[in-house]
This record gives sequence, structure tokens and C-alpha cells, in this order.
Amino acid sequence: MNIIVVGCGKVGLTLAAQLNKENHNITIIDHNEKALRHAVDSLDIMGINGNGAMLATQQEAGVKNADVLIAATDSDEINMLCCLIAKKEGNCSTIARIRNPEYTDEITYLRDELNLATVINPEMAAAKEAERLLHFPSAMKIDSFSRGKIDLIRVKVPENNLVCGIKLHDIHRVLKVNVLICSIERGDNVIIPSGMQEIKSGDVISFIANAQQANAFLIALGIDFAPIKNVMIVGGGRVTYYMARYMKLSKMRSKIKIIEIDKDRCDFLASEFPDATIINGDGTDQDLLIREGIENTDAFCSLTGFDEENIMLSLYAGKLSHARLVTKINRISFENVVNELNLGSIIYPKQIVADHIVQYVRALQNSQGSNIETLYKIADGKAEALEFKVGNNPELINHTFADLKFKANVLIAAIVRGNKIITPGGADFMLPGDSVIVITTNTGFNDLKDILA
Repeated sequence: MNIIVVGCGKVGLTLAAQLNKENHNITIIDHNEKALRHAVDSLDIMGINGNGAMLATQQEAGVKNADVLIAATDSDEINMLCCLIAKKEGNCSTIARIRNPEYTDEITYLRDELNLATVINPEMAAAKEAERLLHFPSAMKIDSFSRGKIDLIRVKVPENNLVCGIKLHDIHRVLKVNVLICSIERGDNVIIPSGMQEIKSGDVISFIANAQQANAFLIALGIDFAPIKNVMIVGGGRVTYYMARYMKLSKMRSKIKIIEIDKDRCDFLASEFPDATIINGDGTDQDLLIREGIENTDAFCSLTGFDEENIMLSLYAGKLSHARLVTKINRISFENVVNELNLGSIIYPKQIVADHIVQYVRALQNSQGSNIETLYKIADGKAEALEFKVGNNPELINHTFADLKFKANVLIAAIVRGNKIITPGGADFMLPGDSVIVITTNTGFNDLKDILA
């Protein structure tokens, strides 16, 4: 597909890189010649130097033949204008980055009036994930499917626990929990496991379960599950704002303490969240952190705008306390390094958004209308978790899984049929209207039939 990305900052660059890997034709627009040259040279894509909100610039980029335009500059207003021009001139699908909290309550109106395909807000997406992570002990990542009915949870297996040495097909019988292990990360290898596989200490596993069964399995893993009574957050930016808002809406009974160096920002947060404690100070000041109770906090979130600060703060909090850690990292290129550190749950705002856009673009690719509902990159990007809506394809429906022949490294992790969640076995089958969750190390699946050999 022909895709135009306006803006080659962190978000635009991440999107261009991810879509380029999916073998799309990418053209990136930016007025910063140095940043543009870096993007063009590193990704081997087309670059246009200019203002993406000008008709002439979009015409030079080929907007008339574009399938999608993604406006990801730092200005919400410019992004909306870019999309408006692209829609009028090229009639392509348009996606705008809109992140100012002032627009939050008007997103539906803006999307409808500007005829946007979707709106991306990396900070809001990161905040939602951070808030959900606080509900699970030691979860490294949580991906939700079927509108929250089922979760894919990534967790590191502690040393010497009951699960180690049990064959996967015996977990339900031995532990009395209904979970499905979808992937095992062991060193640099990612395994899509069979029932004969065993879990080892130090493995990073991703498993499917509903909330109740997930909690029971985490307890079986030897991970202590205690409710969060207080949360300390360093950094008062947009992610913190949205996170505090989500915690308020979800009625989490946790006391929130936010440390922010900017006085005006503190005043704003205090007015928005009167029940929270707002501290005007330097979050990297060790004496301040100790004074404010870092040693006794149940959760510690490093959400400043600087990766280095967030990493150091989480390492410090992990040394002084037993708090659940949430660390925001922007530079995805350091993923392999930071995963070796004790940073708790790491959230990558740009990657969350990239997953969403890739899902949307793949859906557009299928001329029949792809049935991808949800897509996540898992296992450090080495595997994918996809949710498909089952149609009327006679090759797929009413055939037991034992009779179907799947491609290698494909696992059917769950079937959602109405309000019922089925952990599939060989005798199970798909029906029209089902949602099916697929885990695979293959890439590029656009349709459910792609799982067949």
C-alpha cells in the first residue's frame, strides 16, 4: 500500500519503520531536513522536505495515489489540517495524532467531522496500559482481547515454583486453573509450545486467561498478589494525567502521589485531581524520594520524558522497596538491553500505537475486508497475537481443529463465543461470529484463512 507519514519525530519514525517492515511503500514528510535525512537513510524510504499541511507538499508526496495518510507531528491542529487536506485531495484513509487532554472529550466529534479513520494518542494508550498493569502483580505486559473479556499476560517465571517441570497439558489437572500458555521466551528463542513442553525457572511466558483464572495462576507461580494501596509517580506529563484519570474512573482505591518539578504543572494537576498528593520537586532527588515514602510505596511509576531518568528511578525504587514497578521507555531500539534490567513492567507508548496502526493497515489490505479485530506484537516483537472475527469461510467453520492443518508455529489460543471463553482442544471448531485468538511467530497474517497450511 502507498502510505504517507507526516512528521518524523519518535512516533512518526516508529510508525514508518513498522509499516516499512510490512512491505508498504512509505513516504515521510517533514520540514526538518536533518531529521528527514536520518529517516530516509535508516529506513530506505522516500522523503519530502516541506510542510505536510500544505496542499503542494502533499501533492508532491503523491497524496492522490495514497491509501493512507498518518499525521504524527507534535501539533494536534496541524495533524487535523493535514488529514482534512488529504481527505479532500486524495480521498485516502486518514489517521491523526491528537494528544492534548483538552480534546479528549471531543474526540468522537472530531473523528466524525473530519472523517478520520482513527485517532492515535500514544500517551493515553500508555497510561491505559500502565493503569491495567497495576491490577496484576509482576505482569510485564497485558494485552486485552474481545473488549476486555480475555487477557494475554506476559510474566517472568520465578525461581523454584510449583509450575516448573509440569507438562503444559497437565497444568489444568494439577493446578486446577484454566489457562493456556501461548509462548515461552527462553534466552533469545521464542517457542510456540505444544502440550508436551515444560516451563523452566527464568522463562518469560505469555498466557491467556480471564481475570479470575489469571490471578489464580499467578498465585500458583508463587507471585504474591496484594492490592495496591498507594502509588508514587515521578513525572507529571500527559501519561501521568491520563493514568490518574483512568485510576479515578476505574475507582481504584489507591492513594496517588505525583512528583513533578514544574510548579505550573503541579498547580494544574492539583486542580484536576484534588484527592491526589502533588509534590513540587525534583523526582531524581534521592532524599526527596525517601522523605515521600519510596521505601513503603506499593507501586512506583517512572513516567518522566527522559528514558535515562526513568531507568535509573526504577532501578533505585527496586533496590529500596518491593514496589511494583512501571517504567516508560520511548526508544524501542534499546528494548533488548532494558529487558535485562529490573525495571518491572515496561511500557513503550510508540510501540502500542504502532501495533494499532499495523492492525488497521492490514485490515485495509484485504479487498474482502479483513477480519482482524486486534493485533499485538509480543515476545519483544518476535511473535504476534491476533484476534480474528470468524466469517462464513467453509474451509474454516464446522471443522474440528484435529481435522484442520495449520501452518507451523501457529497456536489457536482461545475462542470467544458470545460470553463464553473456550480453551480449544482437538474436538473444538469455529462458528461464524466467533472471535478467535491466534498466536504465531509468522508475520503478515491479514485474514484468518492465512493460518491454514
